[in-house]
Amino acid sequence: MRQTVMIKTSAVVLFVFIASFFFLAYMWGQEPQAFDVRDSAAQEAAKIGQPVVIGTTTISTLIKLLETLMQKPGGYLSNDVTPPSIFVDNIPNWEYGVLTQARDMSRAMRDHISRSQSQSRENKDLTIAESRFNIDHRSWALPDAQTEYKDGIKHLRQYQKDLSSNTQNAQFYARADNLSVWLSVVEARLGSLSQRLSASVGQRRINTDLAGEKYAEQSTQAPAELMAKTPWLEIDDVFYEARGSTWALIHILKAIEVDFDKVLKDKNASISLKQIIRELEASQQPVSGPMILNGSAFGFWANHSLVMASYISRANAALIDLRSLLIKG
Repeated sequence: MRQTVMIKTSAVVLFVFIASFFFLAYMWGQEPQAFDVRDSAAQEAAKIGQPVVIGTTTISTLIKLLETLMQKPGGYLSNDVTPPSIFVDNIPNWEYGVLTQARDMSRAMRDHISRSQSQSRENKDLTIAESRFNIDHRSWALPDAQTEYKDGIKHLRQYQKDLSSNTQNAQFYARADNLSVWLSVVEARLGSLSQRLSASVGQRRINTDLAGEKYAEQSTQAPAELMAKTPWLEIDDVFYEARGSTWALIHILKAIEVDFDKVLKDKNASISLKQIIRELEASQQPVSGPMILNGSAFGFWANHSLVMASYISRANAALIDLRSLLIKG
């Protein structure tokens, strides 16, 4: 009798443990909701008791993106080595996509947007922050990624405070050339994501590495045709990295729309930016299924990666047009 009770108790405990495991995995696997960049800027400005100025919306959006990684359900999962986090791989890839865009923007702010010319000094807080965000996102000890990211956020807030206090210690130059430099990086990111997503079905591609220049050379010879195929187990990883990257980029572009408003209007580029945002927002539609499908290009089953690649490619094409407007006017 006593043994029977122990078996039943053990079975109940095991059931509760497994149910809790799957419940946490489900909750932690949900993608965060979008936020309003203007509201975020107002809240960040209120925290430090300073007004909203040029640059506040962009820097506060960057802070909010990074804080979302830390504060969403389950916290930051990319470097977690305990269950159930180690069995939740979609969100860590989503986190890496967000982090990549945050890194690119922090580098652009350090190298270009906060400096009037190539010979001007870097802002010390942006220099420290940018280095903190480039630690290995999977590092879990000595140091752990979260500690480094939180320290970087502190320096971003100090930069924002200096920016709003009108002390000349910090500047945010909303110029067409600065914006164009950052957009060139975004263009490369989206192009890479589009290619990786398209490779879900496997393609034989013509090698165009040296196309367009008569005497171009490369260090290692490559075949005339290349086979591009994403391994089956990595298809959902690439998909969710793209989801995170585009989610972050939507918010950054909306912040750019605020801080670079006069520049965009002067170049007649506001509509182009809105179209890019709309294409990227379409990529955030809910996935109506328990898994990422990988049907053939024109097959019976859907291919979520190709759909995502389509939206990203269209956004990238519009982004190229936007850069052209900013450069040529």
